[in-house]
Amino acid sequence: MDGTVMPGALAEIEKVVRLYLDGLYEGDGTKIASAFHPCAHLYSVDDSGGLNDLPRAEWLERMATRPKPAEQGLHREDRILAMDMAGEEAACVKVNCCIPPRFFTDYLLLLKTGEGWRIVAKSFRTETR
Repeated sequence: MDGTVMPGALAEIEKVVRLYLDGLYEGDGTKIASAFHPCAHLYSVDDSGGLNDLPRAEWLERMATRPKPAEQGLHREDRILAMDMAGEEAACVKVNCCIPPRFFTDYLLLLKTGEGWRIVAKSFRTETR
């Protein structure tokens, strides 16, 4: 591999990330489920410094019961900050998004499988403003 990044691959990755961000704002579990691989987990650190490990299925269950930001009329504020590829099958994307009063920085790890690009892990930090 010569280190060349294919623009088509970056567009495919961005499409998956945008699907995730749309699903997050709209509270649409179907969109989020299609962006995240079924094996995906979400990782964060709790207030006591412990590691939280949340499987995708449990996260989707929680999302189904919470108010949808779009329906609440909350201001949408998300952006892709960085995209980095390792070869043709692995990538890391850093995004900012919010569900006020919580503001998130997410690191999304994506792999290209036979089904296309999917988020396989999310590590995040939350700030309350």
